[in-house]
Order: sequence, then structure tokens, then C-alpha cells
Amino acid sequence: MKKILHIISSPRSDASVSRKLGNAIIEKIKEKHADCIVTVRDLALNPPPHLNESHIDSFFTPAENRTAEQLDNIRYSDEAISELLDADILVVETPMYNFSVTSTLKAYFDHITRVGITFKYTGKGLLPAGLLKNKQGYIATTAGGIYSEGDLKNYDFTEPYVRSFLSLIGIDIAGVFRAEGQAIIGPDAALENGLGSIAIAV
Repeated sequence: MKKILHIISSPRSDASVSRKLGNAIIEKIKEKHADCIVTVRDLALNPPPHLNESHIDSFFTPAENRTAEQLDNIRYSDEAISELLDADILVVETPMYNFSVTSTLKAYFDHITRVGITFKYTGKGLLPAGLLKNKQGYIATTAGGIYSEGDLKNYDFTEPYVRSFLSLIGIDIAGVFRAEGQAIIGPDAALENGLGSIAIAV
């Protein structure tokens, strides 16, 4: 039985193309794993707080020394990480906002990046090592322009960032699906192209 964690970051609801693309990915996974369990974390409905000094101090205070206030500071992070550790498959969806991800998704990533829990420093190489093993990740992105190729490719800081971040904490990227060019061919056609590209690994 597969456990799926679905991360939604669009502030739009029914009109969101990224939500429609993300939901389609979930349905495709269900076709392969009918008994799967899906947990949804909607960052628009339950936005993560942007990190401040109190959060950071709480993260780096040994667990046995944390005050009640510090425990409250890390509650969102602890809950989000618990969901992530429990999941087999992660589906992350984000529209492109100003060439990058939504601020809520960036804040969510900040909360799940915890040394000794989701990554560790090894003293070898330039990057830390991810601690989340045996997990697959799927990425759904949407954009007004065409950023997967052509003149705007160098302006795409959405897919490369999400891919790099998830890979860094140890998640294997199994697929990236795009509904792009909405301002050129229209949202419906862009979504149709994205839906047609969905392929789920075994």
C-alpha cells in the first residue's frame, strides 16, 4: 500500500491549472496503486509561517532543552516532516510566479529542511546528503510562457529549483509534468498538453 503526500501551493482554487494537473497525477498513481492513501497539504489553506529568528533558534536547540514556546515554534515543521517521512510518493505542484515557485512552497521547503532529519552534513563534497530514502517525487508546474525550451528556458527557476531541492533531501524524481504556454495557446490547451504527458513509474 502506497502512501502519497500531495503538496498544493497555488492560492487559486477551482481555476488553478496546477491543481488540476496535480490532481490528475494523483489519479494516475491511483490507477497503479488502487489501495493507496493520499494525504493533502494545501499551503493556501494552511500556509507555513516564514522563518524568523525564533524558528531557527528553536530548530537548533536540543530537543530536551526546548521551551513550550520553542515547541510551538517548530510544530508546523514537525508535522510537515512527519507527513513527509511517512510518505512513499510526493506530488508537488506549483504555478510559476515571477519565474519561480510560490512563496508558500518556498516557506514549506524551509520548514522541512532540518539537519539530522531530512539531510546531514558529511564533510565530503560541496553538498549535504539527503536522508529521505526510497521515496519518489513527481513535480507539476504551470506557466504562461514556454519555459521548458527556447528563449525563455534560462528564466525557468521553478522546475530546476524544485527538482534540485527534492533531490538534495534524498527524493528520487520520477516525473516532471508541465502545463505551460497558457498565455500563448490558452489554459485549456496547456492543461491538455500537461495531462497527456503524465506517465507514472511502477
